[in-house]
Amino acid sequence: MSVNKVILVTGAAGLLGRDLVQRLAPQNEVHAIVRLAPAHVVSGVQYHVIDLGSDWNVADLRSRTDRVIHLAQSSHFRDVPENALDVFQVNVATTAKLLDYAWRANARQFLYASSGGIYGAGSQAFHENSPIVTSGQLGYYLGSKLSGEVMAQSYAAHMQVLVLRFFFIYGSGQNRSMLIPRLIDNVAAGRAIVLQGSNGIRINPIHVSDACRTLVAALGTGESATYNVAGSEVLSLRDIVETIGAAVGRGPVFDISPHPGQDLVADNRAMRERLFDPEVEFAAGISHLTNADPAGEAALAR
Repeated sequence: MSVNKVILVTGAAGLLGRDLVQRLAPQNEVHAIVRLAPAHVVSGVQYHVIDLGSDWNVADLRSRTDRVIHLAQSSHFRDVPENALDVFQVNVATTAKLLDYAWRANARQFLYASSGGIYGAGSQAFHENSPIVTSGQLGYYLGSKLSGEVMAQSYAAHMQVLVLRFFFIYGSGQNRSMLIPRLIDNVAAGRAIVLQGSNGIRINPIHVSDACRTLVAALGTGESATYNVAGSEVLSLRDIVETIGAAVGRGPVFDISPHPGQDLVADNRAMRERLFDPEVEFAAGISHLTNADPAGEAALAR
């Protein structure tokens, strides 16, 4: 990727955004949109405190940019229909505003962070051309992410559009309500983990450092594309929880349901061949995460 680009990043205080702006800042002019001023700022990054869930003004942004990276999502994604309008404002209305802004600001690239959840679940790994869940079954949040994809891809004639469908990112500082931190807290507290079937569903989580390096690699490509972003280890929920148990020194407790669930596994071959091959093994990522080892986390993120 060339240097000295003007880059706008939304969701810059989130798990992926924090890592990303730190990687981009040394060689680029980075403008970071955050809902609240962060406690720890990255040197050289210009922060803009904007609530994307409000009727915010595009005029508050820089008049020219080279790239827009839209990572932000509503924090109320589970609270629908109570907070459906916040989800719509951040995931749909803001995406539309940013696309229009990117076009008017002569941006060359627009990167949109989507979700692997739009595939639904099934016994086979999902590739980028796999069928999407029908709109009536997607649910509000995933429907909003798919709407963002459709809007972004409609601008491909005017700029390079990259859609990254992320699968189960984890890492230090993640919201405790997300899957991996929630499992860690439950195992540490001795709470039972429900397994659908003897081993539970299968997923392929990815450490935030690998997800970030994949995103940066995507910025260096020259054409519009959609990529699954996921780890290369396909793990059952039992595998994941037993790895966590070994790391925290506590044997997990399982509550096994006789009804097997459906997997959510990404086929990440396009990512590995064209962008970045994940390097962080799940056991290593969990070991550093559960031992609260900042030096270890930093080593993983290099």
